Amino acid sequence: MTADLSHILDNARVAADKLNLIDDATIARVLCAVADEADREARYILEENRRDLERMSESDPRYDRLMLTPERLAGITADMRRVASLPSPLGRKLASFDRPNGMHIDKVSVPFGVIGIIYEARPNVTFDVFSLCMKSGNVCILKGGSDAQYSNLALMNIINRVLITHGIDSNSAILLPNDHSFTDKLLTAVGKVDLVIPRGSSRLINYVREHALVPVIETGAGICHTYFDEAGDLEKGRNIVFNAKTRRVSVCNALDCLIVHQNRLPDLPALCAPLAEKRVIIYADPQAYEALDGQYPHELLQPATAESFGTEFLDYKMAIKTVATFDEALAHIARDSSKHSECIVTDDETRKRQFVQRVDAACVYTNVSTAFTDGGQFGFGAEIGISTQKLHARGPMALPELTTYKYIISGNGQTRQ
Repeated sequence: MTADLSHILDNARVAADKLNLIDDATIARVLCAVADEADREARYILEENRRDLERMSESDPRYDRLMLTPERLAGITADMRRVASLPSPLGRKLASFDRPNGMHIDKVSVPFGVIGIIYEARPNVTFDVFSLCMKSGNVCILKGGSDAQYSNLALMNIINRVLITHGIDSNSAILLPNDHSFTDKLLTAVGKVDLVIPRGSSRLINYVREHALVPVIETGAGICHTYFDEAGDLEKGRNIVFNAKTRRVSVCNALDCLIVHQNRLPDLPALCAPLAEKRVIIYADPQAYEALDGQYPHELLQPATAESFGTEFLDYKMAIKTVATFDEALAHIARDSSKHSECIVTDDETRKRQFVQRVDAACVYTNVSTAFTDGGQFGFGAEIGISTQKLHARGPMALPELTTYKYIISGNGQTRQ
């Protein structure tokens, strides 16, 4: 570890100790002040974001994630204010009980301490992570991608300015240099960093998992399926598929594969018709291709290959898989799912129950678009990511998931024989 990074991490640990002593009302004021300052500095932020956008092709799937607009920036600052207004996740009594010898034991939520976040071309993550970490009493060390260099620096300048104004250690939020070596050093900072959370592509997440020596929570890639069942309602299905695929293609909750029961193939053209408005390319298996041939724009219809399935497209592209049975649909999901978000469209109550019971994913939907897998939509305010693992946190990670706990034992002189 370089001396510079070691010094940065030491400062972060000191800041974490100080942050643990600041009351929630002060934290809320600071978060609102950052949001207010960002609104005032919107032109500056958008100009810096434009510098980043000019270095990326508009055809790059990451372009949409990188892009800030006045509306998106207003949404980000609104999320920060919502986080400020939420109850503190700290000091919650998760359990409380007495032992026969008179000892009283409380299980209480506490911060992790220092959390590292490694992310790619998503400048909104800078504000989201800062607000969630600050509210949960954690110092955040941010390692953003070089694609968002100017945007991240602009946002961090605002954060640091507000922290200093309010007398809070500016090391409570740190943006590391773009040098890739800092990623490796962050991942191996045992004893200095309590937790690392990667946000980005499967390649980034796999790299972090394979190289980290500190604890990691995976916020995995979203390979999302929607199964249109034999008993599915066509109007519901059409709206759900269109929304899940096209609302915002660059996010992890976007639809990647439509699974359709073979008895509903005559309805497939109507089910997919709205997608043509957005120029969605469909990779269809032979049965689906035959059903769509002549009914869907020819230039947007392609035969599926093995690579079409189990792919997170992050683009106006979608695969279609035809199945003969409900069990075959479940098997396809089990094979290709990233365990992020899966949906069934059906009016069969038994099928709904079976789908919910048998599908292994962080979020399982019945007759609802997977686009709702988002901390804000679940009522959590902003989110730090969608965890696809099963230890500690699963699904949208917000304030409670950024805490751990400790046991507090009190008594009156008890000793153990």
